[in-house]
Amino acid sequence: MSLPLNPPFRADHVGSFLRPAYLLDARERRAKGEITAEELRRVEDRAIAEIVKFQEDVGLKSITDGEFRRTYFHVDFLRQLGGVSSGEPVAVQRPDGKAELAPPVITVVDKVRHVADIQRADFEYLQSQLAPGSVGKVAIPSPTMLHFRGGRAGISAQHYPELEPDFYDDVARAYGDELKSLAAAGCRYVQLDDTNLAYLCDARMRAAATSRGDDPDELPHRYARFINKVAAYKPEGMVLAIHLCRGNFKSTFAASGGYEPVAEALLAEMDLDAYFLEYDDDRSGDFRPLRFLPKGKIAVLGLVSTKFGELETKDDLKRRIDEAARYAPLEQLALSPQCGFASTVHGNDIAVAAQRDKLKLVLDTAREVWGDA
Repeated sequence: MSLPLNPPFRADHVGSFLRPAYLLDARERRAKGEITAEELRRVEDRAIAEIVKFQEDVGLKSITDGEFRRTYFHVDFLRQLGGVSSGEPVAVQRPDGKAELAPPVITVVDKVRHVADIQRADFEYLQSQLAPGSVGKVAIPSPTMLHFRGGRAGISAQHYPELEPDFYDDVARAYGDELKSLAAAGCRYVQLDDTNLAYLCDARMRAAATSRGDDPDELPHRYARFINKVAAYKPEGMVLAIHLCRGNFKSTFAASGGYEPVAEALLAEMDLDAYFLEYDDDRSGDFRPLRFLPKGKIAVLGLVSTKFGELETKDDLKRRIDEAARYAPLEQLALSPQCGFASTVHGNDIAVAAQRDKLKLVLDTAREVWGDA
């Protein structure tokens, strides 16, 4: 059984990497007005060229720009859609009593539309740095991010008196325009980053959804229809994947719970090519939800933690892959870290060198399980 030549690869990854110190310094200087946006972009270009080489040297075929131009995995993209507004980060109290800055709140204040290319220039630079045989991947936030956190109250009643169908259609059309823009630039691998379906596996998050007026049992199926509206715009030849995340901020998490409450909507109802699923610890539950995986789709098992530097063992990874293969065929499985190493500019509490060790472990294990192309 050989490694696939098209994404997702048997050894893949989610996308983000720890920002180098000189890039963080440049971002801070830009925030203070000490350098221009153009000067910051040149620093970002340098850092991206380095992280591309890092990924290729490790042996990855799926290559990202590390999300080095972003502060938050979702806000930087969503605020560029017409009709979408975002505030400033706010201080919140975590369940463990610690205070932290939460990302800006996203609200829909007008008709949602695609007013300009969002990722195209960034992808074109990434593409210019790739070696032959590498495939550039762009990660963008799931469209569900415009609904879940604010619910009905976060979407203008003036512009969307009813959410069905206009709101979902408008967002899908805007995403479709972005996918077409990326495809025109040569991109054929796009990943939707979605926290909301994973949050709906957590009892506390489900209760919060109920308090906002949503039915947590119905919402996954509504989101499946929503994402399918986006997938309907997918250009020919593009692989569209989704990554489910339970929170990934400074090595902390926001939600727990197995995939069972959303598994059928996620795996059986969504018109997607691949699913990046967090399975790095007990918070993710067992592999039984994989029984819903249809033929022809790939489940990428996120068995390697990006939150902590302790290195997993090949034997443990192989054992867990064998467990997963009881519910989905081995040829429909792949391996990756559970999330990115830095879903926000702050990064996880992990050493830079550990990124290489974790990715090398994923690659070596995948070759031993599935063979080499």
